[in-house]
Amino acid sequence: MKRFWLVLAAWPGVAAAQDAPEIVVTGRGLADAPGDRVYDIVTLERDRILSSASGRVEDVLRDVAGLQQFRRSDSRSANPTSQGITLRGLGGNASSRALLLLDGVPQADPFGGWVAFPAYATDRLGRVRVTRGGGSGVAGPGALAGTIELDSASPSDLSPFAASIAGGSRASIDARGSAALVRSGGFAIVSGAYARGDGFVPIVREDRGPADRAAPFEQASAAARAVLQIAPTTELQANVSAFTDSRDRGLDFTDNRSEGADASLRLVGRGPLGWSLLGYLQTRAFASRFASVGAGRASTALTLDQYNVPATGIGGRAEIAPEWGGVSLRLGGDLRVVTGETQERYTYVAGNPTRRRVAGGRNTTAGLFADASVTSGDLVFSAGGRIDRWAIGDGRLQEAALTGATLTDQRFVDRQGWEPTGRAGVAWTPADPLTLRLAGYRGWRLPTLNELYRPFRVGADATAADAALAPETLWGAEAGVELRPAAGVRFAATAFANDLRDAIANVTVANGPGTFPGVGFVSAAGVFRRRANLDHVRVKGVELDASGRVGPIEGRLSYAYTDARVRDVGALDGLRPAQTPAHSGSATLGWRRDRWQASATLRHVAGQYEDDANLRRLSAATMLDLFATLPATRWLAFEARAENVTDTRIETAIGGDGVVERAAPRTLWLGVRLGG
Repeated sequence: MKRFWLVLAAWPGVAAAQDAPEIVVTGRGLADAPGDRVYDIVTLERDRILSSASGRVEDVLRDVAGLQQFRRSDSRSANPTSQGITLRGLGGNASSRALLLLDGVPQADPFGGWVAFPAYATDRLGRVRVTRGGGSGVAGPGALAGTIELDSASPSDLSPFAASIAGGSRASIDARGSAALVRSGGFAIVSGAYARGDGFVPIVREDRGPADRAAPFEQASAAARAVLQIAPTTELQANVSAFTDSRDRGLDFTDNRSEGADASLRLVGRGPLGWSLLGYLQTRAFASRFASVGAGRASTALTLDQYNVPATGIGGRAEIAPEWGGVSLRLGGDLRVVTGETQERYTYVAGNPTRRRVAGGRNTTAGLFADASVTSGDLVFSAGGRIDRWAIGDGRLQEAALTGATLTDQRFVDRQGWEPTGRAGVAWTPADPLTLRLAGYRGWRLPTLNELYRPFRVGADATAADAALAPETLWGAEAGVELRPAAGVRFAATAFANDLRDAIANVTVANGPGTFPGVGFVSAAGVFRRRANLDHVRVKGVELDASGRVGPIEGRLSYAYTDARVRDVGALDGLRPAQTPAHSGSATLGWRRDRWQASATLRHVAGQYEDDANLRRLSAATMLDLFATLPATRWLAFEARAENVTDTRIETAIGGDGVVERAAPRTLWLGVRLGG
């Protein structure tokens, strides 16, 4: 690393001073396509990213109504496996139905499809761009509900040194630091983040027992990024990052741990023929323990130890962006291969395991894509598509007694197929401030290794995997209007309809007590479910967005209404998917002058069902967050943050025994920031 910094500092033509560089490179990928105007896109800039009361990416994303995780809790208290993300009411499943990218690299866990949010310090990000609606051929497969693009901070966002530390409720600490070198021929940045807290008791007060306690967490991440101009119109972008994440679920024997490391290289050409080459590697490891709770919540007993879930993702993409006869094109292909397995000890007797399970496999997708944009007077046209070859292979389930006797040795049949997807739309601007949009799309998603092979538990409930799951597909259409009456002011409304086919859901089979295939014993307080494909989940809804600034006052509003219904031959027909609210919204009002800043964010989420049978309903919740920055000197500022100021009870789960779990209560922060 030291040698690299010396090379960068001496790079030809980079003699500009550190405090006033001539920025040549950007660190971004190819420019956004002109045809993107026809789709429902929300952009969050760096100022907003840095002013979240929690300082966490998942809370920043809540500014986009309709974008949700499976559960309402954040990455300090949620089980990591529940942190998939989706859009437009396509819930009912903890795996991500939206495609998340960081600098063009897919970010979902290779094994489970969830997102390791502690890996992303907000300080490292320069832009968040959310495209609602599926079928994005250029971004890659998996954009079933939409695409979320995270872009790293650009050179203009960086300062030579920046650091912050904050102390919060329940002995919480949030510390971050970075060092950057910017030259006209490139830039480099190294950064680190650390967070910990004693946590809160997840179970609501009236349902607690002697076994319930606070759930502590400890998380850290580090990243290094370098961008060099290696030719007049070509830049090389190199990223390396790692994270570790330890959490607890507020009971003995419910600790979990996640670790990961990522590396990527991207070449971007910005000449007359734009082009990009990307290669990346992801490694992940996950471990989690599960407990049963005794009568009166007075005791716990270890029931399952998923002591190692290693996974790897490797892939790449190549594309060109020619202009041909007034048509802007994006042409290319991509490849992603993920492998992983779960290694478990289970069937505990007198506190000791008696059996071991190993289950896993390999998923592969390879695709070709094309996208075209045309501007003709007041009209913008966009059309794109891709064809993917997918393969599910090497699936296996092995169970054995710890004495050595084989109980199960099953090899699942390899499967493969083709999936065509695409999107098309038109935008018409009859007058400068007004744009009308119309678009349609088809998206798809391959079942994750986790859905295919890994059983899991939440409290007393248990869910079995299903190695025969089919890919999900979605057809959708939308119509929208956008009004920009002044610079920096935007109003938008979009109506949409989606039909999700072969939706993967956790389907209730029976109530405990009993011993069930794939999960073992389920107590009388629990429910046994299995993963299965539903015929359809049909969703229609409306999204409203507004943002603007008048002098020092700025505001942002986002609201989503979704009417989601399961359409299936079984007992779930006509019911809402689990964890899918009908209404959600976010409103932020802020004041900013120079480096002085204050803002308030109000969020609301309607009631939603915990379960697929719509028997357990989570109450609606309205939360208020506050944020303020008070500069003391050019390089020193004080920060005050408040999460959930009114201490609203935010219900996140209801067990089969009726026990309610909550998200974070009121959390107050005071901190200091140095440098940028």
